[in-house]
Amino acid sequence: MTTDHVDRASPAPAASSPAARPVRATWRDYLALTKPKVISLLLWTTVTAMVMAARGWPGLWLLIVVSLAGYASAGSAGVFNMIIDRDIDLKMKRTAGRPTSSGLISRRDAAIFGSTLQVGSFAALWLWATPLAAWMSLAGFFTYVVVYTLWLKRTTWHNIVLGGAAGCFPPLVGWAAVTGDLNLFAWFLFAIVFFWTPVHFWALALMIKEEYREVGIPMLPVVHGDRLTVAQIGLYAIYTVVLSVMPVFFQEVGLIYFVSALGLGGWLLVLSWRLYRHVMAGRAVERRVAVPLYLYSMLYLALLFVAGAVDRVLLG
Repeated sequence: MTTDHVDRASPAPAASSPAARPVRATWRDYLALTKPKVISLLLWTTVTAMVMAARGWPGLWLLIVVSLAGYASAGSAGVFNMIIDRDIDLKMKRTAGRPTSSGLISRRDAAIFGSTLQVGSFAALWLWATPLAAWMSLAGFFTYVVVYTLWLKRTTWHNIVLGGAAGCFPPLVGWAAVTGDLNLFAWFLFAIVFFWTPVHFWALALMIKEEYREVGIPMLPVVHGDRLTVAQIGLYAIYTVVLSVMPVFFQEVGLIYFVSALGLGGWLLVLSWRLYRHVMAGRAVERRVAVPLYLYSMLYLALLFVAGAVDRVLLG
């Protein structure tokens, strides 16, 4: 702990005084390691997928187990991500204050915490949900930590496309926890999140591309510029909307979901088009055109999954 200038005439603080005590990590610091804001949307897709699979209430005990275990597994991935990326986080303003970056929590303590969360999550899902749900959760952890963080993030601009598959596993966990298997509709949910992820993340990457450039992370806007990025965002937005309506034609969902998917997807395309037109006109990326797409993309996914749950409950 560093201190400000102290007057030479002033007595040094006693060893037992608060100023001399080392700062200790609290439960809030360990909670921050799990990236709770990121996990909230992942849990939402898990729970709504459970409702879709059950075509109704999946049961309170199962809901509690899967929610807690799902949080623990995703949180564990966040912990190891912070451990591995500590060198990058130290150089970026928005991440320099993370518990691992600041040194408040050591890598060893963080690794023990993350490992405990992952082991506990796997065991809980295996014992009180289904083995398939446990394996899907572990697959999401592996994809995020090994495929994305260790392999792709620092080597290719395709990092968020392929590594983003980690965020697609929560719906599979929720579905498998209820049914013990994965049908075509479950994989449609996986695919929707897969193609939605670049739209969401590249909208953010456009706004903070200089931070990525400074630390040498080859995000798409850094490697190929804004024009190709907004073109890719538009393309993936189209993929997302097309995939979102396809379950209707397989009779997995009905009119409520279909209308919702068209309305929600239509606005996603409008915002993507606005960003595309802004950049293609030769103007620099501005928060007023990038932030709406970034924020709405989260709302889009949350409401789309709600629509699927409501449709299967009411029309199932």
